[in-house]
Amino acid sequence: MADAPIVTYATLTLSTLVLVWHMSRRKHVNPPSPTTWPLIGNLLSMSSGPEYLTFKKLGEELNSDVVSLEVLGNKMVILNSAKAASELLEQRSALYSDRICPVVIKDPELFDWSGSTGMLGYNDVWRYHRRMISKVLGSREISQFSRIQERQTRSMLQALTNTTSQNQPFEGVKQRFLLSMASTMFELIYGYCLQNEQDPFFQGFQEILQHGMDAVMFTNFYVNIFPILAHIPDWAPGAGWKRTIRGWRDQKARASLAPLEWTKAQIEAGVSQPSLLGMLLEEDLTPGISIEERDRRLKEIGLALYAGGTESSATILMSFVAAMVFNPEVQAKAQLEIDTVLGPCSLPSIADRERLPYVNSLISEVMRWRPPLPTGKKVIIYACIGLVNSVIQLSPMSASRMTTPREIRLKYDFNLATGSFGNIWAMSRDESIYSSPETFDPERFLDSQLPQVPAFGWGRRRCPGASFGENSVFIAIASLLATFTFSSPDGCPRESASAKLENTSNSLFL
Repeated sequence: MADAPIVTYATLTLSTLVLVWHMSRRKHVNPPSPTTWPLIGNLLSMSSGPEYLTFKKLGEELNSDVVSLEVLGNKMVILNSAKAASELLEQRSALYSDRICPVVIKDPELFDWSGSTGMLGYNDVWRYHRRMISKVLGSREISQFSRIQERQTRSMLQALTNTTSQNQPFEGVKQRFLLSMASTMFELIYGYCLQNEQDPFFQGFQEILQHGMDAVMFTNFYVNIFPILAHIPDWAPGAGWKRTIRGWRDQKARASLAPLEWTKAQIEAGVSQPSLLGMLLEEDLTPGISIEERDRRLKEIGLALYAGGTESSATILMSFVAAMVFNPEVQAKAQLEIDTVLGPCSLPSIADRERLPYVNSLISEVMRWRPPLPTGKKVIIYACIGLVNSVIQLSPMSASRMTTPREIRLKYDFNLATGSFGNIWAMSRDESIYSSPETFDPERFLDSQLPQVPAFGWGRRRCPGASFGENSVFIAIASLLATFTFSSPDGCPRESASAKLENTSNSLFL
């Protein structure tokens, strides 16, 4: 009997060793992948077109909604279906909530933007950002900002009345949408009202976003692919790119701080308007965080909210205009609903959202038809179209996730530091969910069981301002429908218009 504990211990130890041996010999099962070559990986499988179309095509060729790729040492997993994305990015979001940060962005000697909410790893600082944003922009709290969204929308309508009489109305409409969304975000975040397109706060933030977009493109700066290049001396031939990036960094530091300092001055003078950062500045300090650190975090929160709520919302509005030009019967149905519910002489409010089911379905279909994320893709609307005859920003790829430091075992084995991309474009074209996916059909979303396209992301990385963004898009589109009709010019048949997807020359892959 005295030997019983020893036997039990020996049995457990032996069992554990056998299990470890078995798992170590288990063949790792990676997701399907195209032909892999030494050094360059799957680079030859990447076409010159938009990467989201390539990813969708690869998934079809490999007969898999999960695709593994390695390009110049960068490992990634592409999720081409809502089911695969949900399983990894929502159901297991604790393991897939980290973020890949390019060298140019994270190196403090280069662009130094790793403190951005969108670039932060899954850590305490990121949790602080999310907590502060959710405290003010949660689904229950956003109603306090409805008046900002409604007032800014009415200003946009007034400005568009003058814009449509111009010789080239498209550029004016596009810029007005962007300026309106920027004005909304500045008033929400800082309590500041933009003066015009030349407003230094607006110009400064737009410059930051353009530089940030250029910095994350792998083929713009090869240091993102070969990190050792960061150690090249500034005086070395060909190192001018380092001075360029540092100039961008200094501009970012100045421009991102300016509106926060303005808000602080307004609070001290007792004349501040309600705003997100104003509310957070007046709260007690979080234990363990200095005033300097708090202000640094609030500065990044403000810039991240602006970036997430401006370009993407303006993109949706331009896609909406294109959809109305191509589908006048849909536009007429939506306008009839507004007139019937609100009357022909009333402008909608955010409170009317639940009373306009067809308008809501139309918005859902716009976001499915052209999924919006500002990563530099474009839709070109060709031929003779009235307001829509040029470039509309569009992106159907979600930001990259990274597995946290432990290996994930589901159906496949994902190595550490593997980026996970949700291909929203492929999801929006899933015929098992959306019949005739290339047809613009808002009535499909009158079925409440039909899933929405996950335009705001998944799990713990889902956009914290999604509810506010949805309200901004609703009030803008509903008000546009109540005020304007978008159509082709007289004498230009709708059939002569066409839409074509193109990528910029500055894409992720050459």
